[in-house]
Amino acid sequence: MKLIKVASALESPGALQPTVDCGNECSRRCADAGVQDRCLKYCGICCRLCKCVPSGTYGNKHECACYRDKLSSKGKPKCP
Repeated sequence: MKLIKVASALESPGALQPTVDCGNECSRRCADAGVQDRCLKYCGICCRLCKCVPSGTYGNKHECACYRDKLSSKGKPKCP
């Protein structure tokens, strides 16, 4: 019975999300930021919600649609 459950979990898309080390990924992403603590804070929030951080220190948000599409309450991009 357990084998069937494992097999069905592997077949369903998105069942096993890869883990992301948000601390390291956000340190890399925010390396060139003018305001480090703010960048790290919002990157961390977005990383935990989206399970991804775009490559590089700027741009490349097409790599992570969730990260790209998060908006602040003022309608501006939330994720650095």
